[in-house]
Amino acid sequence: MARVPSLTREDLPPEHQDLLQRDIALHRVLANSPGAARAFGGLGMFIRHHSRLDPRLRELAILQIGWLARSPYEWSHHVKIGRGFGVSDTDIAAIATETIGQTSGLEPAARLVLRGAREMWEGPGMSAATFDALRPHLTAEQLTDLTVVVAFYCGVVRLLATLEIEVEPDYAPYLAAFPLPQ
Repeated sequence: MARVPSLTREDLPPEHQDLLQRDIALHRVLANSPGAARAFGGLGMFIRHHSRLDPRLRELAILQIGWLARSPYEWSHHVKIGRGFGVSDTDIAAIATETIGQTSGLEPAARLVLRGAREMWEGPGMSAATFDALRPHLTAEQLTDLTVVVAFYCGVVRLLATLEIEVEPDYAPYLAAFPLPQ
C-alpha cells in the first residue's frame, strides 16, 4: 500500500480531476500534490509524445532503468508500453544480457542506449566514450532527449520505491512473463 493516500477523481476538486485522466496508481498518488503531478505529467507527456528520440530506443532506455532499479511498477508498465512502440520479447531479454556485460543481438545504437542508461544509473552520468559513440546514431536533439529520458526515469523509480506504489493487477502478467532478478 502506498505511503500516502491513493486518490480517486471524486477525492479531487473539479479543477484537478483531469490529473486522473490516465487512472493509474502512480497518478493517484501524485494527485496528493496537484502542482507536482502537473509538472511530472508535463515532462512525461513530452517524453512519450514529443521527444525526437526513436520510441523503441526510448522504451529500451526506460526498461534498462526499471531493470537496474528492480522496479516492478516501472518494469511492468514499460514492458506493456514498449510493446506498443516496437519493443520485442527478444529486445526485453537482451536487457538482462547486456546488463551483465554480455553481447546481445541488439543493433549497435540500442546497445549503446542501454550502456548509456546503465552509466547514468551508476552515476554521475554517461561517459564521454558512450556519448561520443552515440553521436553517429543520434542527432544533438535526440542525445539531449535520451539524457532527459534516462534522468527522468532514474527519478521515477526512486519516487515509486519511496512512495511504495504497487503494481496494478492489470500489469502483473507482464511481471510474470518477464520477471525481474531477485
